[in-house]
Amino acid sequence: MSATIINKYFPDLNEKQQQQFSKLEALYNEWNTQINVISRKDIDELYVRHVLHSLGIAKIYQFTKGQKVLDVGTGGGFPGIPLAIIFPDTEFHLVDSIQKKIKVVADVAQQLGLTNVKTSHERAEKLKGKYDFVVSRAVTRITPFYHWVKRKIIPTPKHQKLKNGILALKGGSLSEEMAELKKKNTVYNLAEYFDEDFFETKKVVYIPLA
Repeated sequence: MSATIINKYFPDLNEKQQQQFSKLEALYNEWNTQINVISRKDIDELYVRHVLHSLGIAKIYQFTKGQKVLDVGTGGGFPGIPLAIIFPDTEFHLVDSIQKKIKVVADVAQQLGLTNVKTSHERAEKLKGKYDFVVSRAVTRITPFYHWVKRKIIPTPKHQKLKNGILALKGGSLSEEMAELKKKNTVYNLAEYFDEDFFETKKVVYIPLA
């Protein structure tokens, strides 16, 4: 599957963004020969299982100029790198506790010319900054995750569609997990936005801070 699938769902990309997406495959293939950043079975499905999956968040909310977004447990740079391409005027801070993964993410961001990406080898709970949104992809169960990051979120929304909070990519049945959280939340099914079979069980969970 090539980068053209991104254009199918995001037809308004400019030439620079299209070029950035098209470069991802070669960059991750090169790094994967040195470090197993993406599983062998997934690297051939990079654009669906990683890039497009990350962009599921962009179908739920469009980040705006000057907003700050924290990607916790970014791994190989997902969802942060694809979101940073789509939203060049938004600041993204990608963090992971595994140093070799952050090394990959920093290099990919540099090779793509993403000046709106900052990377840190750090645990989220130790970060000092404040952000409008926290994003993640299947880091852990949502209740402990919420308590790790809630103090990192700026409480005052900037007149936007969604109040500041968490946008997390999750999969499977979430009813028990969300009941455990005991917080207001909205679950969006990505199968409503993407046709591929991969998205049948994939979701975005939105949890407002307030």
